[in-house]
Amino acid sequence: MAWSIVVALGGFLFGFDTAVISGAEKSIQQYWSLSVFQHGLTISIALIGTVFGSLLGSRPSDAFGRKYTLAFVAAAYLLSSLGTALVDNWYLFLAFRFLGGLGVGTSSVTAPIYISEVSPADKRGKLVGLFQFNVVLGILISYLSNYLLSQTGEHSWRWMLGVQAVPSLVFLILIKFIPESPRWLILKKGDIEGALKTLKIINPSNYNEELSAIQESDQLSSTDKGVKSPGLFSGQYKVPIMLAVLFAFFNQVSGINAIIYYAPRIFELAGLGKHSSLLSTVGIGIINFVFTLLALNFIDRVGRRVLMLIGSVGLIISLFLVGFTFYFNIQGSMAIPIFIMVFIAFFAFSQGAVIWVFISEIFPTQVRAKGQTLGSSTHWIMAALIAFYFPYLTESLGGAVTFFFFGTMMILQLLFVWRIMPETKGTTLEQIGSNLTMH
Repeated sequence: MAWSIVVALGGFLFGFDTAVISGAEKSIQQYWSLSVFQHGLTISIALIGTVFGSLLGSRPSDAFGRKYTLAFVAAAYLLSSLGTALVDNWYLFLAFRFLGGLGVGTSSVTAPIYISEVSPADKRGKLVGLFQFNVVLGILISYLSNYLLSQTGEHSWRWMLGVQAVPSLVFLILIKFIPESPRWLILKKGDIEGALKTLKIINPSNYNEELSAIQESDQLSSTDKGVKSPGLFSGQYKVPIMLAVLFAFFNQVSGINAIIYYAPRIFELAGLGKHSSLLSTVGIGIINFVFTLLALNFIDRVGRRVLMLIGSVGLIISLFLVGFTFYFNIQGSMAIPIFIMVFIAFFAFSQGAVIWVFISEIFPTQVRAKGQTLGSSTHWIMAALIAFYFPYLTESLGGAVTFFFFGTMMILQLLFVWRIMPETKGTTLEQIGSNLTMH
């Protein structure tokens, strides 16, 4: 659906903004002669903004609507890319990177919610998965862009960061042409007529039944325990809360963001030259892209759990292989880049494709934005911690122990998926919410 594709463009900017710094970080460190602490802050400031954006993302999404919140996201990306490319003051650079992080965090809450709320049940996995597909496309294009623009001279890092302004502007313009979420219109504004216009396009044969299900869900929420719209932490939603927090936690303790942010350094640590390391990151982007595309073709057919089971096994094997390669000090070979790419393939096929789909599905509409905020903020807090501590861990404990830790966490993820994670494919959002809610 065209609306989902437009909103998924926010995922492209999400991925581009997240990964683009990897090609510019060394030049930025030299340009401002940054200390180790200042350098770490410069790299992690966007993640700090992402945490705040994800924590606060439900508020504008519920108060002003999904559409207008996405317009803010587009504007944040545009200003961030122009600001970081043009400023000469380090503090202003930090402020613009923080603004970009706010956009990423808010996008990770609002975009999956919007897409899940305008998607037919039988296509929801693929359509929400478009968001993640565009995230990895953005990562790939940023790696490729960094590699090409690295040849443009001493200020190439400015071009790397500034080129994002073009897709940001396109996104801002296209947001104008999408409708508001029908579920938000019904539950937050009581606009039945406006919602019906959109529902007729989404589900032309059964739009009246879908409208009734949404209204019934709202009525159940209103009368349950005599409380209007119980809060997220009222106890009623403890199962989806547990699922969202654990899913987001395991996503990051796989080490994925450490690898995305520090891929060139990991490859240099393994004995590859600088040029080979940059080129290897393009390989990571391609593998990520291809296997995310593959996952989108299976997520609504075989389900979310099957992808997660397959992926967890692959992640365990590949992470332990990287750990053993470091442990036996096999330098200068292509073993670590190959094992990292295997890891990326399994991650893209499982966690990468499933996370935003699954978290956007498991909460009832009344608290979906708040639930998505909880899952997203858990994800980004863990991402910030892992990215901040990864250089310290590899330096003090070594690559072997670090990757053995990630592998052990994926064993725990496998147990979580096998014993606890429910299947959500082909089920309406209202049915999923009812199944997982404690009445």
